[in-house]
Amino acid sequence: MSDFGSTETSVLQHEKQSTKTSTKRQELFKWQIRIFALSWLAYAAFYFPRSAFSAAKVGILDEGFLSRQTLGVLDSVYLAAYAVGQFIWGAVAERFGTRIVVAGGMVMAGVAALFMGIAPAVWLFVPLMIVQGLAQSTGWSGLCKNIASFFTVRKRGRAMGLFSTSYAFGGLVATPFTGWIAYSIFDSWRWAFFAGTATIAVALVLFAVFQRNNPQEVGLPGIDEDDSALDGDYVRSHTRAPVPVVKVKGDRFSPRDLLAAAKHDAMVLKLGIVYFLLKPARYAILLWGPVLVLDALPHLDSITAVMVPVAFGITGLIAPIVVGWTSDTLFNARRVPPSVLCLGLLVIALVLWQPVTSTGSLPLFVGLLSFVGLTVYGADAMVSGVAAVDFGTSKYAAGATGFINGCGSLGAILGGLLPGFFPGVVIFYVFAAAALAAALILIPSWNKRPSAA
Repeated sequence: MSDFGSTETSVLQHEKQSTKTSTKRQELFKWQIRIFALSWLAYAAFYFPRSAFSAAKVGILDEGFLSRQTLGVLDSVYLAAYAVGQFIWGAVAERFGTRIVVAGGMVMAGVAALFMGIAPAVWLFVPLMIVQGLAQSTGWSGLCKNIASFFTVRKRGRAMGLFSTSYAFGGLVATPFTGWIAYSIFDSWRWAFFAGTATIAVALVLFAVFQRNNPQEVGLPGIDEDDSALDGDYVRSHTRAPVPVVKVKGDRFSPRDLLAAAKHDAMVLKLGIVYFLLKPARYAILLWGPVLVLDALPHLDSITAVMVPVAFGITGLIAPIVVGWTSDTLFNARRVPPSVLCLGLLVIALVLWQPVTSTGSLPLFVGLLSFVGLTVYGADAMVSGVAAVDFGTSKYAAGATGFINGCGSLGAILGGLLPGFFPGVVIFYVFAAAALAAALILIPSWNKRPSAA
């Protein structure tokens, strides 16, 4: 009789535990959807005040308010501040949480864009570009930390691939949207900045209200804290040891925190160098797209020049999804092989810039921009997103993405500066050589995996 009672008790306990596990799994899934949606929306929204300057350049040059060289210098000022911020904010987000850092950055970005729209003098653009750069740099590392905190490594490639479409979407939509508001509705480049401010303000309200920093804040076990608690959502490869969750306190920030992720895994440093070489090409088109279009096809009008780079953004929107899925499935969660393949194709695309632009053909030029977008965004999403989070692990996810993106942003300064002083043909040959060097650096790490993830 006692054996029967013991068995019945065991069955009841097992059923109770199964029900509890199922409930937690469902609750985690709801939070994954919520956090992913908030992170995606927030980072896409960052692009509207950022890209307003790109849309405004056509009108600024037409009006003679600033010279092309001055615009290049302003881009470099913005990107220098952006690079500094990337190194800092990733580590700060580890200390104080994503919610505070990212929401603060959204406020700064909106305010800076607003004042750029009403600035009466050139000298006021300099401090505002610095503020915009520091504000924009809060987003990527902190929001990558969001994804790392709610998704295991086995699902992270797909999650980060989808999340990376946020900046592809932002780059795709923000410039034509702000340009359309500025030139088609109000006929003033200043309205590009006002449109950017209004857009990020809406996203800020949603993020501030609904964001949470990790599963523990909502009563769920941490992703790395309890692998068995939620069955399939928490299952890890048996070859990888779990990383203990660090309960981050809001104590005093130390400069040593800036290099913690690079010290954790040397691959973080290598990815930083690769991203330094890769990012100039994407930022040259992102920041100077309409002007580069007019350089290649001077017969186009301003609104058409603003719309043509949409081709770059459309394939850029698709690339992170395809490459993220490929890295998880075909390459068994290895991030280096798809990165190298994308870099190799990018070299070809950039070398073709001069032959294609010399034809004066709009369809060929649109096709080239599409090919560049596909390859550069594919490599970018792997290096700055999925690989950064994997090799940083959830313990150092924000610090690793901040460090790698900081290195990339130093390179991006060239992407913002060089088009102001040199023709597109010259700079794209330089960017092709840089992409080739990046591929050669990564090839020896073809089969490299994180030591713990």
